[in-house]
Amino acid sequence: MDAADPLRDCRALFHGIDESDVVAYLDGNSLGRPTIEATEAITAAVTQWSGRLIRGWDEQWFDLPLTIGDRLGQVLLGAAPGQTTIGDSTTVLLYKLARGALALRPGRTEIVLDTDNFPTDRYVLEGIAAEVGLELRWITVDPAAGVEADAVRDAVSDRTALVVLSHVAYRSGFLADAESITLAAHAAGALVLWDLCHSVGSVPIELDAWGVDFAVGCTYKYLNGGPGSPAFGYVHAAHQEAFRQPIWGWMGRRDPFEMAAGYVPAEGIRRLISGTPAVLGMIAMRSTIDLIDRVGIDAVRAKSIRLTEHALDLCRDLVPGARVGSPLDPARRGGHVTLDHPRFREALPRLWDRGVLPDFRAPEGLRLGPSPLSTSYTEVLTGVRTIAEVLADP
Repeated sequence: MDAADPLRDCRALFHGIDESDVVAYLDGNSLGRPTIEATEAITAAVTQWSGRLIRGWDEQWFDLPLTIGDRLGQVLLGAAPGQTTIGDSTTVLLYKLARGALALRPGRTEIVLDTDNFPTDRYVLEGIAAEVGLELRWITVDPAAGVEADAVRDAVSDRTALVVLSHVAYRSGFLADAESITLAAHAAGALVLWDLCHSVGSVPIELDAWGVDFAVGCTYKYLNGGPGSPAFGYVHAAHQEAFRQPIWGWMGRRDPFEMAAGYVPAEGIRRLISGTPAVLGMIAMRSTIDLIDRVGIDAVRAKSIRLTEHALDLCRDLVPGARVGSPLDPARRGGHVTLDHPRFREALPRLWDRGVLPDFRAPEGLRLGPSPLSTSYTEVLTGVRTIAEVLADP
């Protein structure tokens, strides 16, 4: 399978493949490996910092959130220029986008979300609801599946201001039908905010074509931006003139260097920015965006499906007692799979000691998240064999 892999040469572009004690890295859906080109780019940025000093802002840095945002939108989001920016954490951008969206639907009283969405999404929306006096309408989902369009149709009404869901469920890997769900929300007059953290760089996304209003996502998973690399935010062009986000900062103001009195939001997507962006934090992701542009997201998706199918086949053969906690149909699944077993919590540190790195999600789920650009089929085989050996050891 590795010999026939059309993406096999990509593996050599990453640091640490054969230089560490890791024999199977199966957590690319939490933190991607660094590319060699990314570390070189960060070194070059430090050199620019030391040589150009404050001049670097005028020469390149000031517009990086927008230029990298446009590149990300073009290659991976299906977004026309001027709708995507980089900056802040996912949590902060989610708050800014949700508050800005709610202000566009005055008089409506409900936010729709699901019970198994990622904790940040649930906590931020709980806080916003308490802050502005709105109600949360919960869609109860099977943790081994996700939110279907019919459930959204049943939940939304003329009271719904905003629907917030994850494109790929963090626990099960369920791939939501974003286009149908967006249409269902719009039919009720509601806006939609999609969390793309577990899908960007793993599955094809077409925000403009799907009519998505807002989106947010992190860059340290399949985009290999590094620990804590800044997130991205998307605001559809149709909403930008009226959109007002709640954290007013100097770099999101019109003519920021005027240092004038009073806040006047900048034109376009720049109004989503608040303060000074993390320049070094956004450099690394560019190499992965360029790499996916070269090989194509469809090739990435095809290998992702093959890797997760490979993992599930091996688990059926080698790991008795493990239950699949993800959709079996690969078309309904993102880039990772979850297996459930009562001994996985205690097995995780032993797996890490042996150089096999999945992650654990309570109550008893082991997530296997191979990254198509850097993970080999042999790596998956080694990982599943080791899982079987650890479980067999009393």
